[in-house]
Amino acid sequence: MKTNQQGLSDEPTVLDRNGRTSYRGLFGKATLLLRFALVALFLSACDRSEPDELLTFEQAHMGANFTIRIFAKESQRQAAQDAAGLAFAEVARLEKIFSDYRPDSEVISLADLGPNTPRQVSDELFEVLQFSRALAEETGGAFDVTVAPMIRLWRMSRKNHTTPKPDQMKAARERSGFQKLKLDPKTKSVIFTVPNMRLDFGGVVKGVAADTALRILREAGFPRSIVAASGDIAVGDPPPGRDGWRVGIESLDVIENEGDDLTGRVLLANASVSTSGDARQYIEIDGIRYSHIVNPETGLGLTERIGVTVIAPTTTETDSFATAVSILGIEKGLAFVEAKDDVECLIFREKPDGDLERTESSGFGKFWIPDD
Repeated sequence: MKTNQQGLSDEPTVLDRNGRTSYRGLFGKATLLLRFALVALFLSACDRSEPDELLTFEQAHMGANFTIRIFAKESQRQAAQDAAGLAFAEVARLEKIFSDYRPDSEVISLADLGPNTPRQVSDELFEVLQFSRALAEETGGAFDVTVAPMIRLWRMSRKNHTTPKPDQMKAARERSGFQKLKLDPKTKSVIFTVPNMRLDFGGVVKGVAADTALRILREAGFPRSIVAASGDIAVGDPPPGRDGWRVGIESLDVIENEGDDLTGRVLLANASVSTSGDARQYIEIDGIRYSHIVNPETGLGLTERIGVTVIAPTTTETDSFATAVSILGIEKGLAFVEAKDDVECLIFREKPDGDLERTESSGFGKFWIPDD
């Protein structure tokens, strides 16, 4: 996905003038209600005849550039900036829960959890674990947050430009697998059934964060907003006078075309979109091209070039579903999407002769914007 790549700034940049939520986290809502009430009082006093401006805010979180765009009146600039600040603060709070890099994160704190020893976790972590555990069951483990040992091993292998040794892979596999993760809804506790398990939420947490940020903007009185977390985008109400936001979909071979090649553009309102692929993140080892996306079955990066774009009601869904479909492949991935309401996908796969094979789910076409 293409997002604004200007320098990071907490201050707004004024550019040209111009839902449904199936994943409902409570992330920090109580602490924000008073601020929202004050903002709502201010917004109700604004002159509705004022022209709308598109404000852009950017910050770095979760190893990605988060971009927030808000349509607001000129007199609402400060309120919009405050709302964006609240949204970014909540993303930062989520990062402290879900990061597998930060030594002070809640996820890292589970590293010392012994086998069959329950530990109560935060509401946010438990909700995402429930979502992830259910998706792992549904996809047969294609999406699995417990494969962190294999992901960590693959990261090290990429750094050293070598594939993991069999004994290393065996040890990582023994500590992975969603069947070894138990959840107790009554106490919101996590149980690992084997020692030294680890969790990795890289395939879902930016989607969770984008959903949460957009919800905060809505509750602050700015429904005409969009939140882009790299390739994961949460879209609110349409811009003034338009039917939706125009979002570009990159081709699988974007790098070979110097970043200028777009498959096309889709029109979205109150929906989300994510793209997963290896156009930018890959490595060649012994003449084989490997993706950054790890296949839980092999413990290695995907070797089949595949790019997946998913449209769904929430970014939590699109982020995780795009990863799952990439691993499932065209046939199983398409069947997974077609079985769901309000979910569509576009899949590109590179054939042995180098040509790209393109497959769409039955309802994806309704989102395309005709070429100008």
